[in-house]
Formats: sequence, C-alpha cells, structure tokens
Amino acid sequence: MSKKKSDETDEVSFEKALSRLETIVEEMESGKLSLEDMMARFEEGQKLVKLCSTKLNQVERRIEILVKEGDAVTTEKFEEADEPPASRPEKPDDGLPF
Repeated sequence: MSKKKSDETDEVSFEKALSRLETIVEEMESGKLSLEDMMARFEEGQKLVKLCSTKLNQVERRIEILVKEGDAVTTEKFEEADEPPASRPEKPDDGLPF
C-alpha cells in the first residue's frame, strides 16, 4: 500500500503540489483547524515541499545552454552569470543600506 502512495506522489505535478501547499497554508492560517488536523496538514505540507524541491532540482540539472562551436553543437550545463544585468544600474557606494 505504501508503494501505491509513493507512486501517487511521484505523479503529482509541481504546479498541483504548489497549489495544494498554498491551500494548506490558508487552512492553517485560518485558525479553524483542530490540533490533529493541523498536524496532518503540516505533515502533508512537508511531503509536498520535499516533492517540489526534488522537482525543481531535477529541472535545474536539465537546464542546459546550447553552444555552437564551429559546425558541431555541444551542450554545457547552465551556470548563472557573475555579472549584474546591464539593464540594472550600478548602485553608488554612498554608505546607505538601500
């Protein structure tokens, strides 16, 4: 039976899991749940957070940039640029925290 539950969790899309998490948060913030129901929602939420995190990590690993080198096309793992975007002006160092 636990195998079936595991399979059901694997089939849940990221979007559905995130939507369910939002619903759980609303229910918990409402203050209308009993302690037992609150714990059940918390446990469900923890499983959904883990599922979303796993799915995001899988997608991150799959992101690749196609790099054309001569006539051959190769792939490289995506890495964020170290430079700030050109559209964002540099903040002057005037000692202010904002």
